[in-house]
Amino acid sequence: MQGGVVPRILSRQRKKGYWETPQDFYVRAKYRGTVWQVIILAELGADGRDDRIKKACEFIINISQDRQSGGFCYRGTAAGGGFHSCIIPCLTGNLVWSLLRFGCAGDPRVEQGIHWITAHSRFDDGEGPGPMGWPYDKREVCWGKHTCLMGVVKCLKALAEIPEKSRSAKVAQTIAEGSEYLLRHHLFKRSHDLSRPAKPKWLKFGFPTVWDSDALEVLMILTRLGFRDPRMDEAAGLVLAKQNSQGRWLLENTFNGRFQVNVEQKGKPSKWLTLNAIQTLRAYFSPGKTPHHGAV
Repeated sequence: MQGGVVPRILSRQRKKGYWETPQDFYVRAKYRGTVWQVIILAELGADGRDDRIKKACEFIINISQDRQSGGFCYRGTAAGGGFHSCIIPCLTGNLVWSLLRFGCAGDPRVEQGIHWITAHSRFDDGEGPGPMGWPYDKREVCWGKHTCLMGVVKCLKALAEIPEKSRSAKVAQTIAEGSEYLLRHHLFKRSHDLSRPAKPKWLKFGFPTVWDSDALEVLMILTRLGFRDPRMDEAAGLVLAKQNSQGRWLLENTFNGRFQVNVEQKGKPSKWLTLNAIQTLRAYFSPGKTPHHGAV
């Protein structure tokens, strides 16, 4: 909070808690608006007790959360709250995760966001018709016949932030179903053709990934959830293979140049990737850990 990227981002915050303009919190100020700063600050471990962080959290809840369902929207209404038809799963997962990281567990609005994830998450794998009705009809790219992998990853990331003893039966069920969905994909591959990556760029590690993801982030989430499954081995091997001779990981993928403040330097050793990789590999290869197959 005293030096580096976090205070530089916070120095550009407006007094009412937003960045850029109030309405440009997601789309028109992509990577520079309030949504993106909240996610990045959470990734950087900013202190949720700081008044500036509290203001940012209140602002984004008030302008982006759908007051009917608890999901988070990419457009806000003039009266406050998000448009009911503009909820997207990756955004909902990212903001619920960020709010939990900032210490907002127990806030009824955050609980409502968790409920949206457990009530509406889909794990369709292209084997049947796409889902019908709200909220699925408006977002073919998010839902469709094959559920968007990024949406699954970010929603699971949010649920993984809930301590195991505090997870409801519905949260545990969603974790089990979502994790199995990612395991069928070997975390980063096409489930119907495991010789091909789902997205080639997921082989290049970045920080922060914001709406996107990569094999390291997915492995980190499933490992945190307690999974240790043979279908994770390829992802673990990929992460391990990217360690350089100095024991570090390079920043291969970045949105730098579009953020308020650049985070590390592409092609150079990344402290954040190195920290995440070491912690994840240490947990995954821990000799005393019981393999975890199936439901949480």
